Amino acid sequence: FLGLFLLTASSSLLPQVVAVYGTLSDLLSVASNKLGIKATSFYNGKGGLIDDIALIRDDDVLFVCEGEPFIDPQTDGRAQEELTGSHTDWLTLNVGGRYFTTTRSTLVNKEPDSMLAHMFKDKDAWGNKQDPRGAFLIDRSPEYFEPILNYLRHGQLIVNDGINLLGVLEEARFFGIDSLIEHLEVAIKNSQPAEDHSPISRKEFVRFLLATPTKSELRCQGLNFSGADLSRLDLRYINFKMANLSRCNLAHANLCCANLERADLSGSVLDCANLQGVKMLCSNAEGASLKGCNFEDPSGLKANLEGANLKGVDMEGSQMTGINLRVATLKNAKLKNCNLRGATLAGTDLENCDLSGCDLQEANLRGSNVKGAIFEEMLTPLHMSQSVR
Repeated sequence: FLGLFLLTASSSLLPQVVAVYGTLSDLLSVASNKLGIKATSFYNGKGGLIDDIALIRDDDVLFVCEGEPFIDPQTDGRAQEELTGSHTDWLTLNVGGRYFTTTRSTLVNKEPDSMLAHMFKDKDAWGNKQDPRGAFLIDRSPEYFEPILNYLRHGQLIVNDGINLLGVLEEARFFGIDSLIEHLEVAIKNSQPAEDHSPISRKEFVRFLLATPTKSELRCQGLNFSGADLSRLDLRYINFKMANLSRCNLAHANLCCANLERADLSGSVLDCANLQGVKMLCSNAEGASLKGCNFEDPSGLKANLEGANLKGVDMEGSQMTGINLRVATLKNAKLKNCNLRGATLAGTDLENCDLSGCDLQEANLRGSNVKGAIFEEMLTPLHMSQSVR
């Protein structure tokens, strides 16, 4: 004789005592009739599967199942539903003041290694705080949490209009939803507009200028104006640092005190432009035309072209009193009839430069390279009191 117990879904134990005879199949048939079920397997008290009737001893207690896995009946008398209920029972979350109703299985199953899974895998394992309504408190943004919860429900990333994907991404990282992080990073990348490297046109820039208060500091740093017609525009005080102004038409433009540091002005036309107090440190104006430009500021503010690349530029007739051209490169440049009175040309490369007709009174030529330079017809004799190469 042995005792048979049926573990039902409601966790009740149904006992029967039967005699052991015949084969294991005969015993399964008897168990099915006695307990009113379709018995498929027997387990001993330790969960071992009985696959041979010879393993059964007198007074053994066996547990009969209809195909379900073995559940230890000694676990505080809880039945299957209660034991597995930690993954299936309904619960309410209070996320930043907004309530969400879901199940533990939703929070646990899809991302078992996530923070949410660890928070709700076992009841009270994390000591989760609850509000007066019994909802679990989570101090995060509800609008960013909703797409995450829906993703855990059905595996699809669905974000309503107006929800910032970057915010959802940060929440996914916080909760450790790794598979969602990958989806979000792809979605964010696809949502970004393609980089537009096309040059800014005169029409676009004029519209921008008209919409900006005259006292505002305009930052055009690093922008691409290549080939644009910016002639005769008022561009005073604008920051063009590292901007691409190659092949631009800047004739008669007012660039007073503009910042053109490290800007690319190669091949540009700046004839008759106002360049009073302009800052062109280390700029590249190779091959540019600067005929008749005015660098001279009556207030004493000096234009600074230190270290600029001015190879082959045409600056004929320009006013450059006091200009700073220290260590600039003016190789093969045309500076005919320029006013360079008091200019700083120390260390400047003036090789093959045409300086005929220039006023170089009080100019500093210390350490400059004047190999092949033309000085004929100077308005003022050049004083060689300082060494030149």
